[in-house]
Amino acid sequence: MEIMNGKELSRQLEGDLQKQMSLIQSTQARLPLLVVVLVGEDPASLSYVAQKEKACARVGFLSKVHRHAETITQDELTQIIVSLNLDPEVDGILLQLPLPKHINSSALLQLIQPDKDVDGLNPINVAKLYANQKGFVPCTPKGIMTLLHAYHVELSGKKVVVLGRSALVGRPVAQLMLNQNATVTICHSKTQDIAHHTKDADVIVVAIGKALFLDQSFISKNQVIVDVGITRVEGKLVGDVDYEAIKEQCALITPVPGGVGPMTIVSLLENTLEAYQEHMKEITHARL
Repeated sequence: MEIMNGKELSRQLEGDLQKQMSLIQSTQARLPLLVVVLVGEDPASLSYVAQKEKACARVGFLSKVHRHAETITQDELTQIIVSLNLDPEVDGILLQLPLPKHINSSALLQLIQPDKDVDGLNPINVAKLYANQKGFVPCTPKGIMTLLHAYHVELSGKKVVVLGRSALVGRPVAQLMLNQNATVTICHSKTQDIAHHTKDADVIVVAIGKALFLDQSFISKNQVIVDVGITRVEGKLVGDVDYEAIKEQCALITPVPGGVGPMTIVSLLENTLEAYQEHMKEITHARL
């Protein structure tokens, strides 16, 4: 068994970003700017946003957080995103989810300019993913693929099972696997006999939000297990995988915390830098 250490890999990738930023700081008139739009006081969202702010500071990006009460209206949020779209200093816009029930999050995600959609959730970027074209990829799926690549996990021709079909993780990570020529099965709440599929898999990605769901009854030996879930149980953070029960049977496995989470953050930084570089190219071309 080998642990896929997302925390350590993310540090290495942040180091690469810091090197790129050293050059940018000496040659460019401005720095990359990520803006997060945060609504309400959801503890998990507050924690995630704080992590993103710290990560931006570590690599030398600028970051701003637009904080708003849960009572904010759809029209007010729309106006905020439109203004950020028009602001030439803003490279990335991230709408922190989930939003209050009275807000139509899909409409707001559609409104974010694709070239500033560093979360990869605008329909144009989603379409590019499914067409296997260059665009921004959602951060958690991107981080998973980076982690698997770093640990030399071959996906072409392999059987991959994804548990969960969310637009944030399940569907995009399945498509990324398919783009790498894997044979992909998505299991969800209506799937019958999930263990039949998972036991036959080479790689299992679990993203269903059910603590300790994947136990010994779902696995066989020498599989690669990626755990996206994170839940606090009796004061301890655990994933969707019963890590202690199955780790010795796996070829590779991600821990919780310290696995996929840090890779999500560094993927956001990578997307933001890419957006910045494209914006700076456009400015240079416009001046020529």
